[in-house]
Amino acid sequence: MIPPRKTFHPIDAHVGKRLRVRRKLLSMSQTKLGDAVGLTFQQIQKYERGANRIGASRLFEFSEILSVPISYFFEDMPDDVKASTRIDEPRSQAIETAILDPMLEPDSVALIQAYSQIENASVRKMLFNLAKALSRSAKG
Repeated sequence: MIPPRKTFHPIDAHVGKRLRVRRKLLSMSQTKLGDAVGLTFQQIQKYERGANRIGASRLFEFSEILSVPISYFFEDMPDDVKASTRIDEPRSQAIETAILDPMLEPDSVALIQAYSQIENASVRKMLFNLAKALSRSAKG
């Protein structure tokens, strides 16, 4: 008999995603973050995928190293992920949402990094308006 495939808890996946986004926004490698807390980059990968749950003390270390409050890791959590904590709720939709989040895309993080480096506020605003207009035109 084949053992059932392990599914990641949607909240662990969300927290891991937030860890990855912040690490990348700081242009920090998985190795550098791992070294800072005494872990291998493979363990950081597991945390970022949500395969391994991040304990409270480790979450505190990450918040200090990444200069964010602990609450950062739980911000922007979709309602279906929050609902996944209920035992009677199906997890498949929440897992799909957590995994297919556009912030997991490398291009999304790179775009945010490039945007944040534009010093001229009016140029940033024009770029923002252009992106909004392009996204609306792509929808229909």
